[in-house]
Parts: sequence; structure tokens; C-alpha cells
Amino acid sequence: MSEASLENILDIAIALTAERDMDILMSRILTEAMNLTNCDGGTLYILTDENALCFQNIITRSKGISQSAAKDEIHLPPVELNRKSVCACAALDKAQINIPDVYASKEYDFSGAQKYDSLNQYHTKSMLVIPMKNDHDEVIGVLQLINAMDQEGNIIGFGSECEMTVAALASLAAISLYNHKLSEQISELLHSFVQVMASTIDLRSPYNSNHTKNIVKYGERFIDALNQMGLAWHFTEGQKDAFLMSAWLHDIGKIVIPSHILDKSTRLGERIEQVMHRIETALLMERIRGLEHPEQKSEAEERIKELLADKTFILECNTKGSLTYEEAARIGRLRRKRCQNAEGEQIPLITQEEYNALSIPRGTLTDEERRMVENHVVYTRKMLSEMRFSGEYEMTPEWASCHHEFLDGSGYPDHKTAEELPREVRLLTILDIYDALTAEDRPYKPPMPSEKAFAILEDMAHNGKLDKEILGLFLKSDAWRK
Repeated sequence: MSEASLENILDIAIALTAERDMDILMSRILTEAMNLTNCDGGTLYILTDENALCFQNIITRSKGISQSAAKDEIHLPPVELNRKSVCACAALDKAQINIPDVYASKEYDFSGAQKYDSLNQYHTKSMLVIPMKNDHDEVIGVLQLINAMDQEGNIIGFGSECEMTVAALASLAAISLYNHKLSEQISELLHSFVQVMASTIDLRSPYNSNHTKNIVKYGERFIDALNQMGLAWHFTEGQKDAFLMSAWLHDIGKIVIPSHILDKSTRLGERIEQVMHRIETALLMERIRGLEHPEQKSEAEERIKELLADKTFILECNTKGSLTYEEAARIGRLRRKRCQNAEGEQIPLITQEEYNALSIPRGTLTDEERRMVENHVVYTRKMLSEMRFSGEYEMTPEWASCHHEFLDGSGYPDHKTAEELPREVRLLTILDIYDALTAEDRPYKPPMPSEKAFAILEDMAHNGKLDKEILGLFLKSDAWRK
């Protein structure tokens, strides 16, 4: 191989390595091979999982033909791996095939080439077919070149140096294609794993099954709309993917939160059974008292009415979205009441723990339970810190674990302020709150209309918690619409 050819190959190798678009990469491989050999036509085949050679790129310069499978321009069936075609033979034998004149050759079946010539008024003469093998000596494709030409445009055979040069290019191209495909497979595996993990976390709670998917959907729509606005702030495909990855992972820490807390749709949760059992026992004891002591029957009946009223009140408060001042005061009085157990002992109607849960002003979680749920962002950070994120994904763990921070420092877990919160975190926080407000699967509240949700978000922005500009862009984007 001449020094000039070697230098040319090195330049092409650098360009192929730098190319990230698979379709452009395959097109460039064929084009560079044709340029190196000064040939008129060429085809790049890729070996499929079904053991067939699929047409990827076809070029015939004298006919002005340039077709790509990626653009859905090729409508030819795959070539089966048998001895009926020269490209299949090259793949099966892992051998280079150099034929000066295909019409004079008796070794291979060129009926396909002859049919092509007849249909397109073309004349195929010289042909060079190179199997493309990766570093495991596996054929991943075939490079087929047709009709090498001299400086005057006359068709000539592919010389030995030309064959060596193309073989070197095919080897480099195969490794580039293999690495690119491997990278895509790893990326697809990572994305699938992340999505499965996120779905698993959401499905742990029937009341939170769509939250992560909704946030990803809102985020993707917003970024697409933002990129159409022509603003300085925009996302490249890599940046978009890194942000959406943080959206998929933002609640991964919930995997360690007990299900009975994540699923807690009432104030008392599982404790309601203990309270009801205690009241039913007290009712039974009062009925027995009335029967065994007729002189106490009236007093027992009054006590039964009182217990039944308390039971109804507890059941109502257990499922209410928020408590009134009067209801909270009555719950306080319940804490001081006593009732009789099966042994005839006077015990509290509700325990301190049950009182704490029942007297929650809004929602269903006690302070302790809320702290446990809030710790999911701490677990998210800890879990993601065990993984290696690099390049455009380097900030993904930080964005995912900061989605409950506010610009004024009142968020959690680190009480970060505006100077510490990038736009990606600010956006993720808005998406998270919007979905929480409008979600249709929350047990403790009905879904909020979008207008009211935005009113709350705007009030939070006015009070310095959320980014006003990003909130305005989110509203303008229409990404939030169902």
C-alpha cells in the first residue's frame, strides 16, 4: 500500500470513528470506498439476525442513483446466504472476491447482475467484493464495488493495491459499525433497564402508577416545543436524553420506602382495623352490661350511641382531604376518651399514635411518615452515586435527586438555593409538582384542573420557590395538555 493510500485510509478512519450517526456512517463507508477505487457503482450490505444480507446503500454514479435504506428508498429483498450470489459467497467464505470481467467468469452466479444490467441499460464488468469483519472475525456486512475506472473513464479491473486499500477500509469500517451497533445496544439496554426500574417503582403503588411516565412525557414535549421557539436555551439530542434519563430516575429511591406508606390512602392506614376492633369490642361489652345489669341498661345504651357516633366520625375523618378546626378539636377530645376491652379494663379509645395519624390537618401522612417519603431523594442520590454517569449524562444523578429543592432554600433534602439549582432541576421540579397536582390516581385528593394547578404554580413562583421564566415557557409550550 502506497504512503498516499495509507495516509488517505488514516484520514478516513478518523472521520469514521468520529461519526455518530449510523446512517451517515454507512453512506460514508461506501462513498469513501468508491472514491479510493474510482469506481462507478457500489452496494453496502449489512448481515441481519435472520442470516441475510440486507441492502443499506446503493450508488451508481453514471446513472445518478444514490439510495439509502434509512430513507426508505431501497425496495429490494434481502440476499439469502447461499452460493447463488457473489456477495453471499464472500460472506460465507469470509473471502475477498476480485473479478476483472463478470460476464467471462464461470465461478459465480451473476444472473442477478445481468438482470440488473438488462433492466437499467447498464454493463457490469469488474467487481470487487469484500466481507466486512469485526475484531471477533465475524462478518457483519459486505462491501461490493463495481466497474473501476482509469483516468480517462475506461472500465478496468480492481488492481491488487486497490484491493488491499479497500480491504483495509472495510476492516476499519466493520469495527466502526460494530462498535456503533454495540454502543446502541448498550444504550438501548440501559434505557430499557431504567424504564423497567421506574415502572416497577410506580407499580409498587397503585396510586402512583403513571407519575414517572407522565413526567417523561411532559419533559419530552416541552423540550421539543422549546427547541422550536428559537431561544438561546435549547437541548441537543444528547442533552435531551440526559434530562429524560433524570426524569425516569427521579423517584428510584422510593424502592426502599415501605409499601404501606407509599400506598397510604387514609390517615390511619392499616391502623384503622385496630381502632374498629377496639370500638366493636367496647360496643359488645356495653351490650353485655345492659343485659347483665338491667339497672345500667339506659346508661349502656347512651354509651353505645356515643361509641357509634365516634365510630362514624373516625371513619369520615380517616378519608377526608383536610380537617376543619372543629373536627380537629373533636379528635383531641377522642384522645381523652376511654372504652372497655374484653377483659373489662378501661383503655384509651385511640392511642397516641392513632391520634397523631387521625389529626393530620391535610393529606394522609404523619410527620414521621412524610420524612420517610421525603428521604426517597436521599436514597435516589445514594443509589445513583453507585453508578457511573459520564459525558452528557454526568449531571443526571444530581438533577434526579434535587427535584424537591426550591429556589428560596425551603425544599429538601439539602435546602439548596437558586444559585445551586440549574435549569434542568428547575424544570424537573415544575413537571413533578404539576403532575402531582393534576394526577388522577392519588387516593387522598381528586385531580386538580390545569387552570387551578397553574395558579398554584404561579403563586409558588411569585413566592420565590419556582422559576417564573421556565414556568411561563412550560405553560406556553402546551406540553402539559392531556
